[in-house]
Order: sequence, then structure tokens, then C-alpha cells
Amino acid sequence: MTYGPSTPKPSPDALASHGAHHDDHGPYAPVFAAGTAPRAELDELLTRYPNKMAGLLPALWIVQRERGWVSDEAMAEVADALDLTAAYVKGVVTFYTMYHQHPVGKYFIQVCTTTPCHVCGAEGVVDAFLQHTGCGELGVTSADGRYTVIEVECLGACGFATPVMINEQFLESVTPQRVPEILAALP
Repeated sequence: MTYGPSTPKPSPDALASHGAHHDDHGPYAPVFAAGTAPRAELDELLTRYPNKMAGLLPALWIVQRERGWVSDEAMAEVADALDLTAAYVKGVVTFYTMYHQHPVGKYFIQVCTTTPCHVCGAEGVVDAFLQHTGCGELGVTSADGRYTVIEVECLGACGFATPVMINEQFLESVTPQRVPEILAALP
């Protein structure tokens, strides 16, 4: 975004205080602070793109990798680092389902429940994950902080119903009976 007389760029302090709430871990600590590995990674990454805006999605991935989710404060930090508005960054984060807008468990479990998977028993797979993780309901993190289970529209594997993603691990042909074994194999 280009800032001019009619659209002044907000100060970093104003951006950081946007949504002034913080999680239980204290005030927001920047991900891209000068001299940190994530900042060096972002700076190097931006050399591969024609402009800073083009690095937005990878910058958000760095934040999510470092923090586990993308808070309003992190969106403001990314906006400042890339000379964008916080509203623009939030629009991107809220558009893509791959970015977490709230804390999630150590293991983020996505179960495909579209029509082909539903016909092949996806609801049973969802129920098994909810039962064996202690989450109780979709989108709620287990009390021990280990698991969050959600339904997703499509994981692109209709021929291998029911597909499941646990963090970056893709699993095919998951049945309710396999769920305890899958969970037991997680570190």
C-alpha cells in the first residue's frame, strides 16, 4: 500500500496497540525484532519478491510457525514490516483458513467432511478424534493444550476418504478405528 497525505501510515505504536488485548503470556513481543532469526528470514525472503506486499503470505507463515497463531498484534507487526495497513493484512488472514486467528493445540487436526468423505464415514472420524483427544467439540482446544480438532471443506483427496491433516502431516483413508493408533504415534 502506498501512503500519502490522505492515507497516513500509522505509527508502529498505534499498530501494536490495535486490539489492545494480549494473551495470558503478557505483552506482545515482536516476531520480527531487529537481530532475530525470523527478521533475518523475512529480510532474505523479501529479496525474492518484486515488492514487499508479495511477501505477505510467507511472512504470516513465519509468524504462525513462531507463535502458533496470528494475533491482531502480529497482523499489525506484519503490516508495519511490509508497509501495508493492518486492515489489509487482517483481510488476508481472515480469508485463508490456513492461518489460525486464535491459539490452537500442539496438534491441529483437520478432518475433511465434504460429501465424498461424509459418505465414507467422516463424521465417525470426527467423533473419534473429539472423543480420544478430549476436545469435546470442534474448534475447542483440549484441556492439556495438545489438540484442536476442526472440520474442513476439502483436503483434495476424495479418492482416499477420509483424509486428515495433523499439522503438516497428511493421512489418507482414516477410519474411526485408526484414530487411537494415530494419536498414540504423535510425539
